[in-house]
Amino acid sequence: MSSAGRPEEAILDQPLNRQSGDDSASAANTPSIDEKKDLALATPDEKTELAVSNLDGEFSVQVEDPEVRDLYDGNQLPPIEGLPEEVNTFTFRAIIVGVILGAVVGASNIYLGLKTGFTFSPCLFGAIFGFAIIKPLSKLLPPLLGGGYFGPKENVTVQTAATAAGGLGIIFVSGIPAMYRLNLMDKNLNPLNDIGRLITFTLSCTFFGVFFSLPLRKYYILLLKLTFPTPTATAHTIRSLHSSGASGARDAKLKATCLGIAFLGAITLRVVSGYAPGLLWDFHIFWYLAAVGADYAARIDAWGWIIEFTPAFFGAGILSGINASYSFFGGAFLAWGVMGPLLVHTKQAVGIQDEDDPRIWSFFSMSSKDPVNAPSPRYWLLWPGVMLMVAYSFAEISLTVHDDGTVEEREEMLHDPAAPEDRVSTWQWVVGVVASIVVSIVVLHIQFDMNVGNIILSIILGFILSFMGVQALGATDVNPVSTSAKATQLIVGGATKGQGLYGDAALLQNLLAGNIAAAAAAQAGDMTSDLKTGHLLGAKPKHQFWAQCLGAVVSIFLSVGLFCLFTSAYPCILEPNNDSCAFGAPSIGAWVAVATAVTEKSLPISTACGVTAIMFGVLAFASVYIRHFFVPKKYQQYMPNWNSVGLAFVVPGCYYAIAMVAGSSTAWIWQWRAPKSFEMFGFALAAGLIAGEGMGGVVNALLAVLEVDGSKYGSAVGCPGYAFCG
Repeated sequence: MSSAGRPEEAILDQPLNRQSGDDSASAANTPSIDEKKDLALATPDEKTELAVSNLDGEFSVQVEDPEVRDLYDGNQLPPIEGLPEEVNTFTFRAIIVGVILGAVVGASNIYLGLKTGFTFSPCLFGAIFGFAIIKPLSKLLPPLLGGGYFGPKENVTVQTAATAAGGLGIIFVSGIPAMYRLNLMDKNLNPLNDIGRLITFTLSCTFFGVFFSLPLRKYYILLLKLTFPTPTATAHTIRSLHSSGASGARDAKLKATCLGIAFLGAITLRVVSGYAPGLLWDFHIFWYLAAVGADYAARIDAWGWIIEFTPAFFGAGILSGINASYSFFGGAFLAWGVMGPLLVHTKQAVGIQDEDDPRIWSFFSMSSKDPVNAPSPRYWLLWPGVMLMVAYSFAEISLTVHDDGTVEEREEMLHDPAAPEDRVSTWQWVVGVVASIVVSIVVLHIQFDMNVGNIILSIILGFILSFMGVQALGATDVNPVSTSAKATQLIVGGATKGQGLYGDAALLQNLLAGNIAAAAAAQAGDMTSDLKTGHLLGAKPKHQFWAQCLGAVVSIFLSVGLFCLFTSAYPCILEPNNDSCAFGAPSIGAWVAVATAVTEKSLPISTACGVTAIMFGVLAFASVYIRHFFVPKKYQQYMPNWNSVGLAFVVPGCYYAIAMVAGSSTAWIWQWRAPKSFEMFGFALAAGLIAGEGMGGVVNALLAVLEVDGSKYGSAVGCPGYAFCG
């Protein structure tokens, strides 16, 4: 639920690279704000085995199958018999199609990230749709016009370009809009007036994560042989698409058809429902009870207990697994069904009552005149949620390095199957790292007046935390992007205090530093994940590297343009105190709160909130260590995923959790009753639903710019207070 897991941190600041998005798209499996998240929010074992089969309702692996055994040994999959050798896998058609598909998911992620805090990985969407587009054209067109054999290695190039083109949205749904909310950019809150600075800043964030992740291939993929569950599942999907024979072609056509129908259906639902959201998108069951006399039920509706017909989070639930989605729901119940109402009842937090209709309350505001003595419930609950995710992520990371012998012993077994001429040369990535650092220093110092020492500190932290993030991604499928960003914000906040910087100057440098770390972690995770998929299928690393670079160039302009589009269509996204905005933007609120807190002379939270946050952090650490060292492996799946629980504290309301529980429960029953059918259609259906809803949001933004959207011509029937709720 990238991760925006990747998905704050996918699936908020979080698969679905669930990048958390706070972490980060489960440190073991959940989308999180700002977090990029890939496929699933399930435990690593669940997700790894999900890529293969399901027997009797349990994920199972047939170890005698050499393809399945690769999920454990990290070696290349055996070549598909009967396929010709691929001479050139870095082709114009692969890059063009990959970039277009990445742009589709990138557009979806900007919408989903701004609205929910979640972002999703384009890898499966790019792999399946890329095959569906290029394979028939390769047979119909002459070679000069894009025809000719299309094989699995070229399919990897398509998928890599798609991942890169759709991978930078995470900073535009978190740190960058946070700078506008704090009035640190254009004073009119119009990104179009800052478009030059936004492009150069995005450029400065884009490439050093790509370059310095290249040597990690040898360590994490070839030496440690980490699993990387979603890239592994993607490799198996690509391999199945290209399986020789009539059955392979038939299966590929069915998967592509399923993805296409889901994609178009989700777009249609999102656009049409924009004109009648109270009937076709949100089901306010408790408001309906209040409307017929049960006034108390309006309070329940105000806490976010509604049903939302969101294809994206139903799809995320299909991919997430029971553990992560039910943990997410459990966290939502605890936060918005128990702790929130108790905080208001005991007057430790306050809501806002509507002046016109006293039945209507708002408990999700992030603004407060007195955040210590009279915070909103959302602000109070933010800190225990962030602490849960940060503590859980670092605890998981600390346990992902396994003692499988000394490095020297493993070096003896190291073998790089890629020919020397197919690898990225050392001088290329070294020059790239140095050049990208120089560009970052120049842009940030000249255009944003950021202290050079703080820039270098931010880049160093980005490097270090990205190494940890890739380690976690390889072991758990979750890239803790949000944790990396918030750890950087905390350290840089201490540095600016030491320099005597307070106010706007400190806030701007803090948010810029967090963006640098988030972008580095996201790009490093994407590049390493793509290299894992390529390694399994025997693709050339240098071709993947160039595909990643070209896709990243497109992502710079695409992300900036889409950000400007959405903020032009919905200016309330950037307004600091607009609690009625259709875009909840939980990740933005979290970034604003953290930046404000770490740059203040004293931490603006109550003692009770701080103590609760510390207790939650201790609980997360203890739970991780108990699970790893004292709970038998077969029972570990029943322990709560605290990253999912913490994520629910950051994302206001319960509707996304309800949708994910519906999706994961459907998937569980589907796997139990028809495992072959799920293996055929499950991933494709989920990928289409996720991308389709996001693209429908893009269409709605264009309609809003043209002033023909639901806010102009829609119906408020079914909405609380009979006010349009689209």
